[in-house]
Amino acid sequence: MLRSATLGVIGSLALSVASSVAIVICNKALISTLGFPFATTLTSWHLMMTFCTLHVAQRLHFFEPKAIDGQTVILFGLLNGTSIGLLNLSLGFNSIGFYQMTKLAIIPFTVLLETIFLKKRFSESIKLSLLVLLLGVGIASVTDLKLNLLGSVLSGLAIATTCVGQIKRLKVSSTQLLYQSAPYQAAILFATGPFVDQLLTGRSVFAHKYTTPVLGFIMLSCLIAVSVNFSTFLVIGTTSPVTYQVLGHLKTCLVLSFGYILLRDPFNARNILGILIAIFGMALYSYFSVKESKKKAINDPLPVSQMPEKETEPLLATKDNSDTKKANGVSHDC
Repeated sequence: MLRSATLGVIGSLALSVASSVAIVICNKALISTLGFPFATTLTSWHLMMTFCTLHVAQRLHFFEPKAIDGQTVILFGLLNGTSIGLLNLSLGFNSIGFYQMTKLAIIPFTVLLETIFLKKRFSESIKLSLLVLLLGVGIASVTDLKLNLLGSVLSGLAIATTCVGQIKRLKVSSTQLLYQSAPYQAAILFATGPFVDQLLTGRSVFAHKYTTPVLGFIMLSCLIAVSVNFSTFLVIGTTSPVTYQVLGHLKTCLVLSFGYILLRDPFNARNILGILIAIFGMALYSYFSVKESKKKAINDPLPVSQMPEKETEPLLATKDNSDTKKANGVSHDC
């Protein structure tokens, strides 16, 4: 059982990395080459495509229905949708360097929230490896750090909503949660996306000329996004929010590398040094995480990823569904 759980974690991590790098390359072509810069609106289409795909999968009995408290699912969906919008707004009102610092800050804030609210303890080895990782990503990706009040407030809100949204402990699988929350995430981005994109680009998504290549790349981007969204929830469900953020920074390094190799983006010695330090930090984190997981596996009858929810109280607590209440009129797994 432990071996199959380990293979599942490795598979979800590999799927997350591959799909994320693929969608970055696809979206770069869509935005830079084809001139479609409406990232927030595109994300709402991604989420709706994900929901439709999972709905078909549920109808074909690839996963079983399960009730989730409707209020919690709505809160979770809106929180994640809001975090995406705020991150995009943060990019619009901050320099690239400060935006990268915002993304870097998600890891220490996630660690802080898990320590305070979930009573989770991180070893000194884990903290050191995270520090090395953040240092490397910072060297590789952070450039100028121009501050402004509005941009700083947006960054703070983006960090808070992202951290709380990822530290969810619901008694359902990642597939169940994604299926039931995706419509709410898509809804908030449908409503705010055109406004956010126009604010950032000065152009309207409704006035854009949708040529055949543009529509083709939009469809390709949406299809890849199904894998990205599913693997995101799968990684968080089988590992932890901190591990997911570590993986995200690995993907940042890979994207920088692919950008130089395939797209001939500007690259210098500092980028190379930062990527090497970040990869070293990620390797340290992986080593210490596996080492500590093995220690816990010896003491626990079940793998860490399968431990019951008794260990902590969730930030987004679900109500008892034993009274057979059904969320949103549907009882589905996600």
